[in-house]
Amino acid sequence: MNTLTVIALLHCFLLAVLVQSAPVSSPYEQPPAFKEAAERAKTLVEKIMRDIPTVHAATVITEGLTLEPSSQTANLQMMMTTLGIPAAPVLKPPSEHFTLDTCVSRMSAGSRLYQGLLGVLSDRLSGLSDLRADLRDLLTHINKMKEVAQLGGEADQNQSLDLASHLRGSYEVQVATHLTLTQLRSFCHDMFRSLRAIAAYRPQAAGTR
Repeated sequence: MNTLTVIALLHCFLLAVLVQSAPVSSPYEQPPAFKEAAERAKTLVEKIMRDIPTVHAATVITEGLTLEPSSQTANLQMMMTTLGIPAAPVLKPPSEHFTLDTCVSRMSAGSRLYQGLLGVLSDRLSGLSDLRADLRDLLTHINKMKEVAQLGGEADQNQSLDLASHLRGSYEVQVATHLTLTQLRSFCHDMFRSLRAIAAYRPQAAGTR
């Protein structure tokens, strides 16, 4: 084997080592302002979850409507449809198959949904204004997350609320309040899990496997 061949082979070997060792891409680090907004949102979600039992006890006085698991679950689910209460967006921690964009967009959509439902109920019932204010502040933090990270995600869709036209009497108001608070607590639980996961989430750059 002549000298030129040896040099050529050595060059190819070194080039292969360099390509293999060079980082093709690395996890994307979210800016500090995003993390700060996410942490504030998580703190506020915790507060909302703590406050819901107190608000429920003060506003829902109809016997049998409790936050504990109930045998009436099927009937209450049917009442959601009857009263025109939309289901919350499905929310999961971000992953390869459930992007950060989608996750934050659904947080926004769900928060706006419950702010709207509580707004309708507040016209018939007192004691919901603090939760509405917390949801308004929560939306501010979520929008900050979207702005800082330049997230697109799903288009925000304003769900039309037909709840008011179904609140014919005090019983319907009580059931609607109970369902809204129950569903809000469940959505906040999912949102808290997602926000906690976001703190440790590092989306891979394009081309990473």
